[in-house]
Amino acid sequence: MIIVVGSLNMDLVVRSPRLPRPGETLSGGPFVTYPGGKGANQAVAAARMGARTAMIGRVGADGFGQMLRLSAETDDVNVEHVLSTPGLSTGVALITVEVGGQNTIVIAPGANAALMPEDVDAVAPLIAVARVLLLQLEVPLPTVVRAAAIAHAAGATVILNPAPAPVGRLPAELLAHVDYLIPNESEAAVFLDESSGVPPEVLARAVSAVCGVPNVIITLGAGGVAMFGPDGVTLLPAFSVDAVDTTAAGDAFVGGFAVALSEGLSPTEALRWGCAAGALAATRPGAQSSLPTRDEVLGLLQLGD
Repeated sequence: MIIVVGSLNMDLVVRSPRLPRPGETLSGGPFVTYPGGKGANQAVAAARMGARTAMIGRVGADGFGQMLRLSAETDDVNVEHVLSTPGLSTGVALITVEVGGQNTIVIAPGANAALMPEDVDAVAPLIAVARVLLLQLEVPLPTVVRAAAIAHAAGATVILNPAPAPVGRLPAELLAHVDYLIPNESEAAVFLDESSGVPPEVLARAVSAVCGVPNVIITLGAGGVAMFGPDGVTLLPAFSVDAVDTTAAGDAFVGGFAVALSEGLSPTEALRWGCAAGALAATRPGAQSSLPTRDEVLGLLQLGD
């Protein structure tokens, strides 16, 4: 089983001819809403790729919260432990997407900020039976630390996607429980004093040394992925696709990687699953609406062989 402790957001998306400059107002295109949140995205990604998946989080006692729970449940994610939070709104993300697929995102966390360590303690037996625990940084850091400690003590593989990028260094008590750290290049830079111009494979090695995490995977978008682990450096290219919207590509990568690991595949093969899932997600608009199925991922992997 894959357990996700993290955020659920409703994504409010507008398409734009380009990303606005500071202080600039642009006339955009269509406005749409999509179920999102990095935690929920990764849970849905894992479920669509065939893993038994459960989500632990909070939503508001409002329409968005009901929609997010129903959406995840429709994709066979267990949402029994997604709690309704009276007095707080469901989290929302304000997203602008330009014609080339790049985006900017501002998050209002709402009920996500109310997910406390006590909520995690209440479902500790569920976390303890997980093969893989997925974590991000869109819920309070003490909650992330507690979830990682429970999973690590039970022998689960703990994967941390440090996004949004942390302000300052993450606590050692969290990093000590992490098996795989998966930042993008800008998130990886937070862990080092100087990273400009550093090749990704060197950056991954340096982040591993600084954080003490045995495996560091840096996602590079169209540049592929770089991993540093006990066996050294692994570089894989991205699958070539026509990108439409990169909003949840990183979450698709994490979900695909986690599913492959949970099924006993090697880290290198799991990287390929992640790359295929991320590439497919970039070809469709939206967050959860873009996440691929297992058959789609396997099909792209076969094409790449």
